[in-house]
Amino acid sequence: MKELSNDKITIQIADHGAELISICANETEYLWQADPQFWGRHSPVLFPIVGRVWNNTYRHEGKTYSLGQHGFARDMDFQLTYEEENAVIYTLESNEDTLKLYPFPFVLEIGYRLKGNRIEVMWSVQNTGNEVMHFQIGAHPAFYYRDLTPETSERGFLDFGKKTKTLEYISPAEKGCVSSERHTLTLHDGLMELRSDTFACDTYMFDNSQLKKITLLDKEQQPYISLEFNSPLVAIWSPSVAHPNVPFVCIEPWYGRCDSVGYEGEFKDREWMQHLAPGKSFEAGYSIILEDVK
Repeated sequence: MKELSNDKITIQIADHGAELISICANETEYLWQADPQFWGRHSPVLFPIVGRVWNNTYRHEGKTYSLGQHGFARDMDFQLTYEEENAVIYTLESNEDTLKLYPFPFVLEIGYRLKGNRIEVMWSVQNTGNEVMHFQIGAHPAFYYRDLTPETSERGFLDFGKKTKTLEYISPAEKGCVSSERHTLTLHDGLMELRSDTFACDTYMFDNSQLKKITLLDKEQQPYISLEFNSPLVAIWSPSVAHPNVPFVCIEPWYGRCDSVGYEGEFKDREWMQHLAPGKSFEAGYSIILEDVK
């Protein structure tokens, strides 16, 4: 485990999954602390897929492979390969075990940098093989609701950074995969109210680059944490169907998503795939901003 601090915030990162496991400021913890009663993770990195492939299998060049939800990177140990006062980089390289699940040689780097009240999360995917590499990558950080009162249904609000009245979204329909049905989310002054029953649909997936920033507000509509991103998709999720009093919500920038229900085509032809030529790198990331830390 590695700790980084500046004069505003302190974060901790685990070697396992290169996962961010704590964000503290003013003696307050912002990041969900992985109580397995609700969800036993903090902020896993999703690679080489986001979500599920249909029936947990996919096809590439005549072979069928098995791969579980969100891929394998979140369950592997990374190596700390770079360190400075306010930044670290962790590295995962493909090996005999990963190639059985995912037949592409790669180097995945996950970095974290502190800048004031901002945490910059950096991803680098390098294709070290001899053919085009097909992949997805995404984030899954969970943040505490502020001043949660389990006896009431109010949880807070999400501000989507634009005074639009509606957003389009899709949701899981079967076996963690989506149908072609699109839904409309109605906003009030650009806000989405979060309540104990908000996530009856399980997950809201906003595609087509509708959003670039999401801010979590408390019940008094005061902002305390934001995510900024350039990803084409972003999801919000909380397991409140199974756990009505769950105390967190996830805000998840994604470069990819799950299969459509019944998809049996080639891996490379899945929707929202990233394609990387041999010897090339894909660079992306997002920022977490503590809005109430100045």
